Amino acid sequence: MTADPADNRRRRRVESLLRRALPPSSLITDPRARKTFETDGLTAIRELPWLVALPETEAQVLEVLRICRAHDVPVVPRGAGTGLSGGARPSADGLVLGLSKMAEIVEVDLDNLVARVQPGVRNLAISEAVAEHGLYYAPDPSSQIACSIGGNVAENSGGVHCLKYGLTVHNVVGVRLATVDGEVLELGGKVPEGPGYDLLALVMGSEGMLGVVTEVTVRLLPSPPEKRVLLAPFADVGAAADAVGAIIAEGIVPAGLEMMDAPAIRAAEAFVHAGYPSDAAAILLCELDGVAGEVAADLARVTRVLDAHGAGDIRVAESPEDQARLWLGRKAAFPAVGRIAPDYYCMDGTIPRAHLADVLERIGRLAEAHGLAVANVFHAGDGNLHPLILYDANQPGQLEQAEALGARILELCVAVGGTVTGEHGVGVEKLDTMCHQFDAATLAQMHAVKAAFDPDGLLNPGKAVPELARCAELGGMHVHGGRLPFPHLPRF
Repeated sequence: MTADPADNRRRRRVESLLRRALPPSSLITDPRARKTFETDGLTAIRELPWLVALPETEAQVLEVLRICRAHDVPVVPRGAGTGLSGGARPSADGLVLGLSKMAEIVEVDLDNLVARVQPGVRNLAISEAVAEHGLYYAPDPSSQIACSIGGNVAENSGGVHCLKYGLTVHNVVGVRLATVDGEVLELGGKVPEGPGYDLLALVMGSEGMLGVVTEVTVRLLPSPPEKRVLLAPFADVGAAADAVGAIIAEGIVPAGLEMMDAPAIRAAEAFVHAGYPSDAAAILLCELDGVAGEVAADLARVTRVLDAHGAGDIRVAESPEDQARLWLGRKAAFPAVGRIAPDYYCMDGTIPRAHLADVLERIGRLAEAHGLAVANVFHAGDGNLHPLILYDANQPGQLEQAEALGARILELCVAVGGTVTGEHGVGVEKLDTMCHQFDAATLAQMHAVKAAFDPDGLLNPGKAVPELARCAELGGMHVHGGRLPFPHLPRF
């Protein structure tokens, strides 16, 4: 097909303007260098971007957005690329806007217990920077050594301590958001509350569809004076799952309450030698923190609950070194599972805790029906499941089987009153299951919010919220009189 001369002129014009707006090393045009940005952690979904911009300042971000808006160039914001739902998959005719060079901790405000950081700052770097003051940043995704705080905002990331300390939305108090027009919105700040609609909460988990985060103000917490980490093995997965709800029912909110089944246990133990019992059907990791008397009392109560539910030999880690070793196995579980199968497909659904035992048993039956194995490692305390579906992409049909199994698992989560994502986002992976969870009116309202921020649909197009027509074709939307609802809304 002959290239459109007008489009070629437009492309040359855009590239010329971007070269003027950015330092020479901040615009990537070489195909080999652009290949680095063709996917995020969901590596089965790839696309080579037309251009990659790596601005170093907020002013450069704004200028890139103005240029792209003026010339109808789609923009895909990107953090560290550790996302697991295809949210940073680029567009072949668009620009990847990477924020990795904006990695400065701008201010640590000890009076207000907050830190202002640029979006490319690594999650763990915040806690490392304030540790000397006895402070830390609570959300701790398993990828915290690499993932960026801007990406955490985009996905509303959690971590093993989210049960007690919350997700990103509960720990961010302010954001500077660059709009598609190249303007800056100041949302939230150091003061606890502000007037008007809570637009700050709206931005959390918006997956780069409403604007580009250029600065984040995070809440800092005092490091707890006392911690204990328990490891409880179980001979039965259902008993371990039931123990989770029983602990919460006692009025105890652990800092972390994680569960791993036998395949995940064996993989993690072989990988990092955390001291996990390889013959257990499941283990619970429970962290208790606070002042010494409180931790001692909670430890006794949790131990009684675990004993009552058939736990085996319960281990209690007291030293920081022993505690870190137990958590290392959990945090290394994803790469550990990657050593026992050529490929794995990580799902992310959330269910009410009361359904844990039943859902895990049904996931096992679904896996058997699809001819694939599943390893389960997840945030049991808040019901956020992460089934890892093992497959071999080199075997014809296995990727499709893994995707089909993943969809059935997410539909199961919705059926028991849960949701299709807890912290990994929708991206492109869960567009179809969004149709399963939400009705037409709700999805249309999401499109209306998108249109208010980005009327031309240039920011991360095709992500997070499915087109209304797509849901109608899948049978997940009721169509009145052969027409889609809200026909005036853009079909992003």
